[in-house]
Amino acid sequence: MTAGGASGAARRPAAGGAAAGTDGRGGAPGGGFRGALAAEWIKLWSVRSTWWGLAGAVAMMGVACMILATDTAMDNTAPRNTAVDSGSGEAGVEPPGVIAVTDVPVGAVDLVQFVVLTVAILTVTGEYATGGIRTTLQCVPLRARMLAAKASVVAAVTFPAGIVLVLAGAAVTAPVLGEWGRLDAGEVVRDALAAGTYLALASVLMTGVAVMLRSAAGALTTAFLFLLVVPMSLANARSEALKSVADALPATAGRYLMSGDGGPYPVAVGVLIVAGWAAAVLWCGTVVLRRRDA
Repeated sequence: MTAGGASGAARRPAAGGAAAGTDGRGGAPGGGFRGALAAEWIKLWSVRSTWWGLAGAVAMMGVACMILATDTAMDNTAPRNTAVDSGSGEAGVEPPGVIAVTDVPVGAVDLVQFVVLTVAILTVTGEYATGGIRTTLQCVPLRARMLAAKASVVAAVTFPAGIVLVLAGAAVTAPVLGEWGRLDAGEVVRDALAAGTYLALASVLMTGVAVMLRSAAGALTTAFLFLLVVPMSLANARSEALKSVADALPATAGRYLMSGDGGPYPVAVGVLIVAGWAAAVLWCGTVVLRRRDA
């Protein structure tokens, strides 16, 4: 072979028209974003923790709805206590009356969400625990792409999971409430979609937290404090300024979103608040991921 022939062969691309080590479209190794999505999807469903987590969330929703619906029905059927309490000087609590069936599962999301968020957290921390993150980054060396793929897959799973949870909760709640439950198809659809939206955004947020902390225990503790303890503490404070801070937190905005009334702002603003927090935390996770070794 002549020198010219050798140099021409060296300039020719590999089979399939793609240079070696690229995705065939001039992109980085790893098959581009589509390939990263496919890889994350396969990894998510190939571990038992995903199946156990989602099944556990459904079971927990059923138990929580059974308890809450039973309490509501008993409050309505028990004799009314209108006498004034001698110690507090306050009248007895009025029964809740007829409520929307989906109010019960929506209220149970405050607790059940942590099971769903665990699935999102383990997509990151599980790889750090086993060392699999090194293989992931070798296959998808662009770290922002890898994290975006993880977050997208997590959102794609937790959104329908939220819908299923509300529907399953409504199925348990309706027969328990009986005449004290109002079942409206429009309300069921709206509440199911709202719960799915909130859980998807909250899961993306916790994916970013998991990347920064790299610890399942640390991320779950952060989720419990940031999404439950801190918002409830601020909301019950006497200071209006602290209550305003609580209204700006993702968990509070999520509750307003799922309740349907929007609270102090429209429902759309509640969605934007949760989405803004999720985007900000995911961006922070990307910055940390880029600066630290795997």
